Amino acid sequence: MNGKVVTHDVVIVVYDGVQLLDVAGPLDVFDRAAAEGGAGYRVRLASLGGRPVVTSAEAQLGVSADLARIRKPPDTLMVAGGRGYAAAAADRELVRHVRRLAAGSRRTGSVCTGAFVLAAAGLLDGRRATTHWAFCSELAVCHPAVSVEPDAFFVRDGTVVTSAGVTAGIDLGLALLEDDFGPELARAVAKFLVVFMQRPGGQSQFSTWIRRDPLRGALSELVDNIDSDPSGDRSVPALAALMGMSRRHFSRLFTQQVGTSPGAYVERARVAAARALLESSADGVDAIAGRCGFGTVETMRRAFVRETGVSPAAYRDRFRRG
Repeated sequence: MNGKVVTHDVVIVVYDGVQLLDVAGPLDVFDRAAAEGGAGYRVRLASLGGRPVVTSAEAQLGVSADLARIRKPPDTLMVAGGRGYAAAAADRELVRHVRRLAAGSRRTGSVCTGAFVLAAAGLLDGRRATTHWAFCSELAVCHPAVSVEPDAFFVRDGTVVTSAGVTAGIDLGLALLEDDFGPELARAVAKFLVVFMQRPGGQSQFSTWIRRDPLRGALSELVDNIDSDPSGDRSVPALAALMGMSRRHFSRLFTQQVGTSPGAYVERARVAAARALLESSADGVDAIAGRCGFGTVETMRRAFVRETGVSPAAYRDRFRRG
């Protein structure tokens, strides 16, 4: 690249349905590193058969290497994510070559749902890992030997590094660049790409509340009522009285069927309501705290940080519409 000595050989595994930015994000980090400081990266895109692939955006992506014909493992092996991740993870030949090359690589990584390919290859067993927030539960269920960390932008466990969704591939690329050539070059690349060197908070600030499995009977009505109006008296005694149960029995039944305690569920419902108001209204934080049942701004701030990793003010700055 630009006449520089190649010291780091990077292979990015792609397939039909890959997310274009999952590929372009780290690719641009490595490319800019050469322009900024002479970092010697050679990056190749590899697919089965070396054929071009069609991205999820229906753009054709050129490929420079046949995955099956790469004999010497690269310094860094990465697997991109995208809508085609399930088919890629089920492709035995692709998974076999990923496992083969990873065995000789200095480090192996994934962007977004590329983690499912690494998991299918057994490379995440007994390790901590992450993926896009919307797929963390699926990864945990499909691969129980993996310790999934849903809030992280990227997770490093030994020689394996996994990243969260889409743009988190840039975070991953910067982290690898810093490992290879130090923070000064990584910072220069981040500035040029107009991104954070290290983003504040975690990916939970971008997630939406994924609803529970359907419930039945009176408990279902109660939970729907909490969701639609979290600001009322949602204490355990009040909720137990509405159900005509003792506090102890109610708490045990709620936790068993909903999967979390009444208090934790109410707090999450209130944070969800506050997020919607912070995004769409001009109301002050104190007014929103009152409308959502927090009582005080400080109570809301603590709950918000627990749930999203950032303060209400920081969340509004990033996600306010209009």
